[in-house]
Amino acid sequence: MTGLTIDHGGAISVDPDVLRDVARRIDAVASRCDDAHSAIMRAHRIIVDTPGFSAHVDTVGLWSSGEHMARLHSQCQESAESTLLMADAYEYVELRAEAEMLMQTDPTAAQRLMRRADRLAATDERVSEMADDLLAHWRATRFEGLTGNAVTPALYDQVFGTAALVGVLSGFGKVLPGETLRGRADPVSVAPVKTSSPAAAPTGLAGALGRMPVTAGAQVAVEKYSFADGSTRFVAYLEGTQSAGAGGKEPWDMRSNAQLYTGQTSSSYQATLDALRAAGAKPGDEVDVIAHSQSAMVAAHLSMESEFDVQMQITAGSPVEPTLDDDQTIIQLRHSDDMVSGLAGGGSPEGTGSPDSVTLRTEGTPSDTLGDLTLDAHQLDTYIDTAKTADDLSDSRIDAMHEFWRELDTAEVIERTEYHAERVG
Repeated sequence: MTGLTIDHGGAISVDPDVLRDVARRIDAVASRCDDAHSAIMRAHRIIVDTPGFSAHVDTVGLWSSGEHMARLHSQCQESAESTLLMADAYEYVELRAEAEMLMQTDPTAAQRLMRRADRLAATDERVSEMADDLLAHWRATRFEGLTGNAVTPALYDQVFGTAALVGVLSGFGKVLPGETLRGRADPVSVAPVKTSSPAAAPTGLAGALGRMPVTAGAQVAVEKYSFADGSTRFVAYLEGTQSAGAGGKEPWDMRSNAQLYTGQTSSSYQATLDALRAAGAKPGDEVDVIAHSQSAMVAAHLSMESEFDVQMQITAGSPVEPTLDDDQTIIQLRHSDDMVSGLAGGGSPEGTGSPDSVTLRTEGTPSDTLGDLTLDAHQLDTYIDTAKTADDLSDSRIDAMHEFWRELDTAEVIERTEYHAERVG
Protein backbone atom coordinates (compact mmCIF):
# COMPACT_ATOMS: atom_id res chain seq x y z
CA MET A 1 0.00 0.00 0.00
CA THR A 2 1.37 3.42 -0.89
CA GLY A 3 0.57 7.05 -0.23
CA LEU A 4 -2.56 7.09 1.96
CA THR A 5 -4.09 10.56 1.66
CA ILE A 6 -6.68 12.07 4.02
CA ASP A 7 -8.79 15.02 2.93
CA HIS A 8 -12.34 16.34 2.81
CA GLY A 9 -12.88 14.85 -0.64
CA GLY A 10 -12.88 16.34 -4.13
CA ALA A 11 -10.82 19.46 -4.67
CA ILE A 12 -11.26 20.49 -1.02
CA SER A 13 -8.49 19.33 1.29
CA VAL A 14 -9.71 21.08 4.44
CA ASP A 15 -13.00 22.70 5.42
CA PRO A 16 -12.76 26.49 4.78
CA ASP A 17 -13.93 27.36 8.30
CA VAL A 18 -11.20 25.16 9.75
CA LEU A 19 -8.65 26.99 7.60
CA ARG A 20 -9.95 30.35 8.79
CA ASP A 21 -9.59 29.21 12.39
CA VAL A 22 -6.00 28.18 11.64
CA ALA A 23 -5.40 31.61 10.06
CA ARG A 24 -6.69 33.35 13.19
CA ARG A 25 -4.36 31.29 15.33
CA ILE A 26 -1.38 32.05 13.10
CA ASP A 27 -2.28 35.75 13.24
CA ALA A 28 -2.33 35.55 17.04
CA VAL A 29 1.18 34.05 16.95
CA ALA A 30 2.22 36.90 14.63
CA SER A 31 1.00 39.41 17.22
CA ARG A 32 3.02 37.68 19.95
CA CYS A 33 6.09 37.74 17.72
CA ASP A 34 5.57 41.47 17.17
CA ASP A 35 5.25 42.02 20.92
CA ALA A 36 8.43 40.02 21.49
CA HIS A 37 10.27 42.04 18.84
CA SER A 38 9.18 45.31 20.47
CA ALA A 39 10.23 44.09 23.93
CA ILE A 40 13.65 42.99 22.68
CA MET A 41 14.22 46.29 20.90
CA ARG A 42 13.23 48.25 24.05
CA ALA A 43 15.62 46.15 26.12
CA HIS A 44 18.40 46.73 23.57
CA ARG A 45 17.80 50.50 23.68
CA ILE A 46 17.89 50.54 27.49
CA ILE A 47 21.14 48.54 27.56
CA VAL A 48 23.00 50.63 24.99
CA ASP A 49 21.75 53.89 26.59
CA THR A 50 22.96 52.85 30.07
CA PRO A 51 26.70 53.50 30.50
CA GLY A 52 28.66 50.33 31.12
CA PHE A 53 25.62 48.03 30.79
CA SER A 54 26.50 46.78 27.29
CA ALA A 55 29.76 45.38 28.59
CA HIS A 56 27.79 42.70 30.42
CA VAL A 57 25.29 41.84 27.66
CA ASP A 58 25.73 40.49 24.15
CA THR A 59 23.95 43.35 22.43
CA VAL A 60 24.76 41.97 18.97
CA GLY A 61 23.05 38.68 19.84
CA LEU A 62 20.15 40.57 21.42
CA TRP A 63 19.73 42.66 18.27
CA SER A 64 19.84 39.51 16.13
CA SER A 65 17.13 37.95 18.30
CA GLY A 66 14.97 41.00 17.72
CA GLU A 67 15.51 40.77 13.97
CA HIS A 68 14.65 37.08 14.08
CA MET A 69 11.36 37.85 15.84
CA ALA A 70 10.61 40.50 13.23
CA ARG A 71 11.11 37.96 10.45
CA LEU A 72 8.90 35.46 12.27
CA HIS A 73 6.23 38.15 12.59
CA SER A 74 6.38 38.81 8.87
CA GLN A 75 6.34 35.10 7.99
CA CYS A 76 3.36 34.44 10.26
CA GLN A 77 1.45 37.34 8.76
CA GLU A 78 2.12 36.04 5.24
CA SER A 79 1.07 32.53 6.28
CA ALA A 80 -2.15 33.84 7.83
CA GLU A 81 -2.99 35.82 4.71
CA SER A 82 -2.21 32.85 2.44
CA THR A 83 -4.33 30.54 4.59
CA LEU A 84 -7.28 32.95 4.43
CA LEU A 85 -6.87 33.17 0.67
CA MET A 86 -6.88 29.36 0.39
CA ALA A 87 -10.01 29.22 2.57
CA ASP A 88 -11.73 31.67 0.23
CA ALA A 89 -10.69 29.60 -2.79
CA TYR A 90 -12.06 26.40 -1.19
CA GLU A 91 -15.32 28.14 -0.30
CA TYR A 92 -15.59 29.50 -3.85
CA VAL A 93 -15.24 25.95 -5.20
CA GLU A 94 -17.89 24.73 -2.75
CA LEU A 95 -20.36 27.50 -3.58
CA ARG A 96 -20.03 27.09 -7.34
CA ALA A 97 -20.32 23.29 -7.17
CA GLU A 98 -23.34 23.42 -4.85
CA ALA A 99 -24.99 25.99 -7.11
CA GLU A 100 -24.52 23.76 -10.15
CA MET A 101 -26.09 20.82 -8.30
CA LEU A 102 -29.07 22.88 -7.18
CA MET A 103 -29.71 24.46 -10.57
CA GLN A 104 -32.18 21.73 -11.56
CA THR A 105 -33.98 21.33 -8.23
CA ASP A 106 -33.87 24.81 -6.66
CA PRO A 107 -32.83 27.56 -9.11
CA THR A 108 -33.46 30.33 -6.56
CA ALA A 109 -31.09 28.79 -4.02
CA ALA A 110 -28.57 28.14 -6.79
CA GLN A 111 -28.62 31.81 -7.80
CA ARG A 112 -28.09 32.88 -4.19
CA LEU A 113 -25.02 30.66 -3.96
CA MET A 114 -23.68 32.00 -7.25
CA ARG A 115 -24.05 35.57 -5.98
CA ARG A 116 -22.15 34.65 -2.82
CA ALA A 117 -19.42 33.08 -4.94
CA ASP A 118 -19.21 36.15 -7.15
CA ARG A 119 -18.92 38.45 -4.11
CA LEU A 120 -16.17 36.26 -2.71
CA ALA A 121 -14.27 36.30 -6.00
CA ALA A 122 -14.59 40.11 -6.18
CA THR A 123 -12.62 40.49 -2.93
CA ASP A 124 -9.42 39.21 -4.54
CA GLU A 125 -8.82 38.25 -8.18
CA ARG A 126 -6.58 35.41 -6.99
CA VAL A 127 -9.56 33.56 -5.46
CA SER A 128 -11.10 32.47 -8.77
CA GLU A 129 -7.66 31.77 -10.26
CA MET A 130 -6.74 29.48 -7.36
CA ALA A 131 -10.15 27.79 -7.56
CA ASP A 132 -9.61 27.08 -11.25
CA ASP A 133 -6.21 25.58 -10.48
CA LEU A 134 -7.69 23.40 -7.71
CA LEU A 135 -10.40 22.08 -10.00
CA ALA A 136 -7.97 21.46 -12.84
CA HIS A 137 -5.67 19.49 -10.54
CA TRP A 138 -8.60 17.49 -9.14
CA ARG A 139 -9.89 16.60 -12.61
CA ALA A 140 -6.41 15.60 -13.75
CA THR A 141 -5.65 13.37 -10.76
CA ARG A 142 -8.99 11.95 -9.58
CA PHE A 143 -8.49 8.71 -11.55
CA GLU A 144 -4.79 8.20 -10.91
CA GLY A 145 -4.13 4.51 -10.31
CA LEU A 146 -7.24 3.34 -12.12
CA THR A 147 -5.43 2.77 -15.42
CA GLY A 148 -1.91 1.83 -16.43
CA ASN A 149 -1.74 -1.86 -15.55
CA ALA A 150 1.49 -3.25 -16.97
CA VAL A 151 0.31 -6.87 -17.13
CA THR A 152 -2.78 -6.45 -19.30
CA PRO A 153 -2.62 -2.78 -20.34
CA ALA A 154 -5.08 -2.71 -23.25
CA LEU A 155 -7.86 -4.67 -21.60
CA TYR A 156 -7.31 -3.18 -18.14
CA ASP A 157 -7.30 0.44 -19.31
CA GLN A 158 -10.31 -0.04 -21.55
CA VAL A 159 -12.49 -1.70 -18.90
CA PHE A 160 -11.41 0.36 -15.89
CA GLY A 161 -11.26 3.64 -17.81
CA THR A 162 -14.78 3.06 -19.08
CA ALA A 163 -16.03 2.73 -15.50
CA ALA A 164 -14.68 6.16 -14.68
CA LEU A 165 -16.26 7.68 -17.78
CA VAL A 166 -19.61 6.12 -16.91
CA GLY A 167 -19.49 7.81 -13.52
CA VAL A 168 -18.62 11.18 -15.01
CA LEU A 169 -20.84 11.23 -18.09
CA SER A 170 -23.95 9.53 -16.69
CA GLY A 171 -24.14 11.64 -13.57
CA PHE A 172 -25.12 8.53 -11.59
CA GLY A 173 -21.91 8.69 -9.52
CA LYS A 174 -23.24 11.62 -7.47
CA VAL A 175 -26.52 11.38 -5.56
CA LEU A 176 -27.86 14.93 -5.85
CA PRO A 177 -29.83 16.91 -3.25
CA GLY A 178 -33.48 15.91 -3.20
CA GLU A 179 -32.84 12.80 -5.31
CA THR A 180 -34.86 9.82 -4.07
CA LEU A 181 -35.14 6.24 -5.24
CA ARG A 182 -37.92 5.58 -7.75
CA GLY A 183 -40.31 2.66 -8.09
CA ARG A 184 -41.01 -0.28 -5.83
CA ALA A 185 -38.59 -2.96 -4.75
CA ASP A 186 -39.01 -6.63 -5.60
CA PRO A 187 -40.72 -8.30 -2.60
CA VAL A 188 -38.32 -9.57 0.04
CA SER A 189 -38.52 -11.52 3.27
CA VAL A 190 -36.16 -10.77 6.16
CA ALA A 191 -35.51 -13.11 9.08
CA PRO A 192 -33.09 -13.05 12.04
CA VAL A 193 -30.51 -15.83 11.91
CA LYS A 194 -28.23 -15.07 14.86
CA THR A 195 -28.28 -12.95 18.03
CA SER A 196 -25.39 -12.04 20.31
CA SER A 197 -24.26 -9.48 22.90
CA PRO A 198 -20.91 -7.91 21.95
CA ALA A 199 -18.81 -6.87 24.93
CA ALA A 200 -17.92 -3.51 23.40
CA ALA A 201 -18.22 -1.29 20.36
CA PRO A 202 -15.61 -1.50 17.59
CA THR A 203 -12.41 0.40 18.32
CA GLY A 204 -11.61 1.75 14.88
CA LEU A 205 -12.21 1.64 11.16
CA ALA A 206 -10.72 -1.81 10.71
CA GLY A 207 -12.72 -3.17 13.64
CA ALA A 208 -15.93 -1.71 12.21
CA LEU A 209 -15.39 -3.14 8.73
CA GLY A 210 -14.54 -6.46 10.34
CA ARG A 211 -17.89 -6.51 12.12
CA MET A 212 -19.87 -7.52 9.03
CA PRO A 213 -22.29 -10.48 9.38
CA VAL A 214 -20.53 -13.81 9.92
CA THR A 215 -23.49 -16.18 9.71
CA ALA A 216 -23.77 -17.96 6.35
CA GLY A 217 -26.35 -16.19 4.20
CA ALA A 218 -26.64 -13.10 6.41
CA GLN A 219 -26.25 -9.76 4.65
CA VAL A 220 -27.19 -7.32 7.43
CA ALA A 221 -26.18 -7.04 11.09
CA VAL A 222 -27.84 -4.48 13.36
CA GLU A 223 -26.45 -3.54 16.76
CA LYS A 224 -28.72 -1.80 19.25
CA TYR A 225 -26.91 0.34 21.85
CA SER A 226 -28.91 1.13 25.01
CA PHE A 227 -27.60 3.87 27.29
CA ALA A 228 -28.12 4.66 30.96
CA ASP A 229 -30.31 7.68 30.19
CA GLY A 230 -32.78 5.48 28.34
CA SER A 231 -31.70 6.52 24.84
CA THR A 232 -30.85 4.06 22.09
CA ARG A 233 -28.73 4.14 18.96
CA PHE A 234 -28.37 1.62 16.16
CA VAL A 235 -25.43 0.68 13.97
CA ALA A 236 -26.02 -1.30 10.77
CA TYR A 237 -23.30 -3.36 9.10
CA LEU A 238 -24.13 -4.01 5.45
CA GLU A 239 -22.37 -6.53 3.22
CA GLY A 240 -21.48 -5.81 -0.39
CA THR A 241 -22.65 -7.68 -3.49
CA GLN A 242 -23.19 -11.38 -2.73
CA SER A 243 -24.11 -12.71 -6.19
CA ALA A 244 -23.04 -12.07 -9.77
CA GLY A 245 -26.51 -13.12 -10.88
CA ALA A 246 -29.49 -10.85 -11.46
CA GLY A 247 -33.00 -11.29 -10.15
CA GLY A 248 -32.68 -14.51 -8.15
CA LYS A 249 -33.34 -15.02 -4.46
CA GLU A 250 -30.22 -13.10 -3.40
CA PRO A 251 -31.15 -9.36 -3.02
CA TRP A 252 -27.51 -8.23 -2.98
CA ASP A 253 -26.97 -9.09 -6.65
CA MET A 254 -26.26 -7.31 -9.93
CA ARG A 255 -29.94 -6.43 -10.41
CA SER A 256 -29.87 -4.42 -7.18
CA ASN A 257 -26.53 -2.90 -8.18
CA ALA A 258 -27.99 -1.61 -11.44
CA GLN A 259 -31.18 -0.40 -9.76
CA LEU A 260 -29.43 1.54 -7.03
CA TYR A 261 -26.86 3.07 -9.37
CA THR A 262 -29.58 4.34 -11.70
CA GLY A 263 -31.77 5.66 -8.88
CA GLN A 264 -34.31 2.86 -8.50
CA THR A 265 -35.45 1.14 -5.31
CA SER A 266 -33.72 -2.21 -4.90
CA SER A 267 -34.65 -5.26 -2.86
CA SER A 268 -31.38 -4.85 -0.93
CA TYR A 269 -32.45 -1.34 0.12
CA GLN A 270 -35.89 -2.58 1.16
CA ALA A 271 -34.37 -5.51 3.04
CA THR A 272 -32.13 -3.12 4.97
CA LEU A 273 -35.11 -0.99 6.00
CA ASP A 274 -36.99 -4.11 7.08
CA ALA A 275 -34.05 -5.40 9.11
CA LEU A 276 -33.67 -2.08 10.92
CA ARG A 277 -37.36 -2.02 11.80
CA ALA A 278 -37.19 -5.62 12.97
CA ALA A 279 -34.29 -4.66 15.25
CA GLY A 280 -36.46 -2.01 16.88
CA ALA A 281 -35.37 1.15 15.05
CA LYS A 282 -38.17 3.69 14.79
CA PRO A 283 -38.55 6.83 12.65
CA GLY A 284 -36.18 9.52 13.90
CA ASP A 285 -33.85 7.08 15.68
CA GLU A 286 -30.14 7.48 15.08
CA VAL A 287 -28.95 4.72 12.77
CA ASP A 288 -25.30 4.80 11.76
CA VAL A 289 -24.04 2.66 8.90
CA ILE A 290 -20.90 0.76 7.96
CA ALA A 291 -21.18 -0.47 4.38
CA HIS A 292 -19.14 -2.03 1.60
CA SER A 293 -19.64 -1.87 -2.17
CA GLN A 294 -23.34 -2.10 -3.17
CA SER A 295 -24.42 -1.41 0.38
CA ALA A 296 -22.62 1.94 0.28
CA MET A 297 -25.34 2.96 -2.19
CA VAL A 298 -27.91 1.70 0.31
CA ALA A 299 -26.19 3.84 2.98
CA ALA A 300 -26.31 6.89 0.70
CA HIS A 301 -30.09 6.71 0.43
CA LEU A 302 -30.58 5.78 4.08
CA SER A 303 -28.83 9.01 4.99
CA MET A 304 -30.56 11.20 2.39
CA GLU A 305 -34.17 10.00 2.30
CA SER A 306 -35.00 7.36 4.91
CA GLU A 307 -37.03 7.81 8.09
CA PHE A 308 -33.89 7.27 10.17
CA ASP A 309 -31.35 9.83 11.39
CA VAL A 310 -28.00 8.80 9.90
CA GLN A 311 -25.28 10.83 11.61
CA MET A 312 -22.27 8.68 10.70
CA GLN A 313 -21.63 6.44 7.74
CA ILE A 314 -18.44 4.61 6.86
CA THR A 315 -18.22 3.28 3.33
CA ALA A 316 -15.61 1.23 1.48
CA GLY A 317 -15.47 1.03 -2.31
CA SER A 318 -18.70 2.96 -2.92
CA PRO A 319 -19.88 3.39 -6.54
CA VAL A 320 -21.51 6.71 -5.56
CA GLU A 321 -21.01 9.77 -3.41
CA PRO A 322 -24.04 11.06 -1.45
CA THR A 323 -24.82 14.72 -0.86
CA LEU A 324 -24.96 15.01 2.92
CA ASP A 325 -25.95 17.82 5.25
CA ASP A 326 -23.38 19.73 7.28
CA ASP A 327 -24.29 17.76 10.42
CA GLN A 328 -23.78 14.34 8.82
CA THR A 329 -20.35 12.75 8.80
CA ILE A 330 -19.07 10.32 6.19
CA ILE A 331 -15.78 8.44 6.18
CA GLN A 332 -15.06 7.19 2.67
CA LEU A 333 -12.38 4.60 1.98
CA ARG A 334 -11.51 4.59 -1.69
CA HIS A 335 -8.83 2.72 -3.61
CA SER A 336 -7.63 4.58 -6.67
CA ASP A 337 -7.29 1.26 -8.53
CA ASP A 338 -10.81 0.08 -7.60
CA MET A 339 -13.02 0.07 -10.69
CA VAL A 340 -16.21 0.03 -8.61
CA SER A 341 -15.13 3.11 -6.67
CA GLY A 342 -14.29 4.68 -10.05
CA LEU A 343 -18.00 4.56 -10.92
CA ALA A 344 -18.45 7.47 -8.50
CA GLY A 345 -16.82 9.63 -11.16
CA GLY A 346 -14.29 11.03 -8.74
CA GLY A 347 -17.04 12.33 -6.48
CA SER A 348 -17.69 16.05 -6.42
CA PRO A 349 -15.23 18.94 -6.19
CA GLU A 350 -16.82 20.30 -3.01
CA GLY A 351 -16.77 17.00 -1.11
CA THR A 352 -19.70 16.13 1.13
CA GLY A 353 -20.84 16.06 4.74
CA SER A 354 -19.70 17.73 7.93
CA PRO A 355 -16.26 19.31 8.46
CA ASP A 356 -15.26 16.02 10.17
CA SER A 357 -16.00 14.06 6.98
CA VAL A 358 -12.92 12.63 5.29
CA THR A 359 -11.93 10.59 2.28
CA LEU A 360 -9.10 8.10 2.76
CA ARG A 361 -7.53 7.23 -0.57
CA THR A 362 -4.68 4.98 -1.65
CA GLU A 363 -3.88 2.21 -4.13
CA GLY A 364 -5.34 -1.02 -2.83
CA THR A 365 -2.96 -3.28 -4.74
CA PRO A 366 -0.01 -1.19 -5.99
CA SER A 367 1.65 -4.13 -7.80
CA ASP A 368 0.18 -4.73 -11.28
CA THR A 369 -1.15 -8.27 -11.43
CA LEU A 370 -3.89 -10.25 -13.13
CA GLY A 371 -5.67 -9.95 -9.80
CA ASP A 372 -6.55 -6.39 -10.80
CA LEU A 373 -9.00 -7.83 -13.30
CA THR A 374 -10.69 -9.83 -10.54
CA LEU A 375 -11.13 -6.62 -8.55
CA ASP A 376 -8.68 -7.40 -5.75
CA ALA A 377 -8.59 -3.70 -4.91
CA HIS A 378 -12.35 -3.76 -4.30
CA GLN A 379 -12.43 -6.68 -1.88
CA LEU A 380 -13.40 -5.99 1.74
CA ASP A 381 -10.20 -7.57 3.08
CA THR A 382 -8.15 -5.11 1.03
CA TYR A 383 -10.13 -2.21 2.43
CA ILE A 384 -9.67 -3.56 5.96
CA ASP A 385 -5.89 -3.43 5.38
CA THR A 386 -6.26 0.24 4.40
CA ALA A 387 -8.40 0.86 7.48
CA LYS A 388 -5.68 -0.63 9.72
CA THR A 389 -3.17 1.81 8.26
CA ALA A 390 -5.56 4.72 8.86
CA ASP A 391 -6.22 3.63 12.46
CA ASP A 392 -2.49 3.79 13.20
CA LEU A 393 -2.08 7.34 11.91
CA SER A 394 -1.62 10.28 14.22
CA ASP A 395 -4.09 12.67 12.62
CA SER A 396 -6.66 14.96 14.26
CA ARG A 397 -9.34 13.89 11.78
CA ILE A 398 -8.82 10.22 12.62
CA ASP A 399 -8.78 11.07 16.34
CA ALA A 400 -12.14 12.85 15.96
CA MET A 401 -13.57 9.72 14.36
CA HIS A 402 -12.38 7.57 17.27
CA GLU A 403 -14.60 9.66 19.56
CA PHE A 404 -17.57 8.07 17.78
CA TRP A 405 -16.48 4.62 19.00
CA ARG A 406 -15.83 5.91 22.52
CA GLU A 407 -19.36 7.31 22.72
CA LEU A 408 -20.85 4.00 21.61
CA ASP A 409 -18.73 2.19 24.16
CA THR A 410 -20.54 3.96 27.01
CA ALA A 411 -23.68 1.91 26.27
CA GLU A 412 -24.89 -0.32 29.10
CA VAL A 413 -26.24 -3.01 26.77
CA ILE A 414 -25.33 -3.97 23.19
CA GLU A 415 -27.66 -6.34 21.32
CA ARG A 416 -26.64 -7.65 17.90
CA THR A 417 -28.87 -9.42 15.40
CA GLU A 418 -27.85 -10.76 11.99
CA TYR A 419 -30.46 -11.01 9.26
CA HIS A 420 -30.87 -13.05 6.11
CA ALA A 421 -32.97 -11.60 3.29
CA GLU A 422 -34.19 -13.11 0.05
CA ARG A 423 -36.49 -12.18 -2.78
CA VAL A 424 -39.89 -13.87 -2.71
CA GLY A 425 -42.63 -14.35 -5.28
